[in-house]
Amino acid sequence: MSELLIRGRLLSFKAAPQHITDTDSYLYVSDGAVLVADGLIIASGAYDQVKAQAAETTPEVDHRPHLIMPGFIDCHVHFPQMQVIGSYAANLLEWLNTYTFPEECRFVETAHAQRIATHFFDEFLRQGTTTAVAYCSVHKTSADAFFAESARRGTRMIAGKVMMDRNAPQGLLDTPQSGYDETRELIESWHGRGRNMVAITPRFAITSTPEQMERTQELAYEYPDLHIQTHLSENREEIEFTASLYPDAIDYTDIYARYGLLSKKTLFGHAIHLSDREADALSDSGSVAVHCPTSNLFLGSGLFPLKAIQRRNKPVRVAVATDIGGGTSYSMFKTMDEAYKIQQLLGERLNPLESYYHMTLGNAEALSLADKIGTLEPGSEADLVVLNASATPAMALKMEAVTTLIEELFLMQTLGDDRVVVETYVAGVASKPQ
Repeated sequence: MSELLIRGRLLSFKAAPQHITDTDSYLYVSDGAVLVADGLIIASGAYDQVKAQAAETTPEVDHRPHLIMPGFIDCHVHFPQMQVIGSYAANLLEWLNTYTFPEECRFVETAHAQRIATHFFDEFLRQGTTTAVAYCSVHKTSADAFFAESARRGTRMIAGKVMMDRNAPQGLLDTPQSGYDETRELIESWHGRGRNMVAITPRFAITSTPEQMERTQELAYEYPDLHIQTHLSENREEIEFTASLYPDAIDYTDIYARYGLLSKKTLFGHAIHLSDREADALSDSGSVAVHCPTSNLFLGSGLFPLKAIQRRNKPVRVAVATDIGGGTSYSMFKTMDEAYKIQQLLGERLNPLESYYHMTLGNAEALSLADKIGTLEPGSEADLVVLNASATPAMALKMEAVTTLIEELFLMQTLGDDRVVVETYVAGVASKPQ
C-alpha cells in the first residue's frame, strides 16, 4: 500500500452551515494532515495524530500555511463549449443558435473532441475542480473522448451524450432510437470504468420530441441508479417556446414528470423561473435545481432565488455550477462570488461558510455521492485542493488585515482564481497542470 502524508491547515464540512458562527458544521484544524493510500483517505485530523498512523517510510508533503480542502465539485458544465465562452449574444436562444450549436457540430471529429478533452481536464484541475457533471455533444465520439481522458486522469466524472432530435442544425440531431442506442453503448463501455459515471442526458424539452422523451424514459427505468441531467426554466422565451411544443403539459416541469424523469438523481440546470407548483414537484421528487450564477447574469436569464428556495416549507435541493460556456469562469470561486451578489440583489445573505459548503459537501450531497467525495472523512476518495489566500499581490496585501478563517474564505471567493490553487490531488496524486 503506497501512502502519502499531506500536511497543512484542514477545512472540511460535516453539514450545511446554519449561520456564520456554526462551528459544529465543519472541521477546521490549524495544523492538520491527510493520510492517503491507494486513492483513498485513510485518516485526517491533527498532524501528530495522523502522522502516528502512517508508516515510518511514508513520504510527507508540507503545504503549510496553505489550506487543504476536498476537491471542488461542478454540477453542470458543457464540455464542448470551451471555445464558446465569452461569446456576445442578447439571450439564451440567440447564443445557442449563433455560437453554441455551430461549435458543437465540430465534435463529430474524434481528433477535435480529444483535443478539447485534454484542455477540459487541464483547466478544471488547474481550478481545483476534481469532479464535474458534463454535457458532451450529440456525437458519441465526444463522450468517448471525455471518458477516455477521465479514465487516464483517474477522475470522478459524470457525463453523457446529449440526446436531441429537433430544433438544432442537422449535424447535431440524433433520432429517438440512435440516442437510446448510443447512450446504452456509453453505459456499457464507460459506466464504472475507473471512476466514470454516465448520465442520461436529454438536452432539454425544446430539442427532444415526445418520441425521444419516451426513449429517455425507457433508459431511466432500465438504469434507475444513473443520474439524469437536463435544463429547466432558464429563460422566459425558452419557457414560452417549450410550452408551445408540449401544449398538454401543465408547465415546463410537468413535461419531464410525464416521462418519469423527476428523481433524486435528476439535475435540472438553472431552474430559475419556477412556479410554486413546480418547486413543490422538485421537492417531492428530491430533484436538484442547479444554480449557474455567472451564466444567469451573462445571458440575462434571471436571478436564482437560492436562499428562498431552500427555506420553503417544501425545500428544493440545490447545487452550484459554472455552466461553461454560458458561464464566464471555470473557477468555483468566481461562481460563488456571483452567487453571493445575486443573493445581495434579492435582499438575502450568503455567508462564506455556505459558499464553500456548496463547492464541496453540498454538491456531493446533491449528487448523492457524499460517501465518496466532498469531505476529508476516512474512506472518501482522496481528491483534494490546496489553497493559498495570498496568491496575488492584492490578496497578500488584504491578508495582512485578515484575522479569521471566515475572512480568509471570503477573500479567496472575492479575489481568487486559479492562482489560489497551489495543488490539486486526484485520488491522492498531485495532478494540477503547470
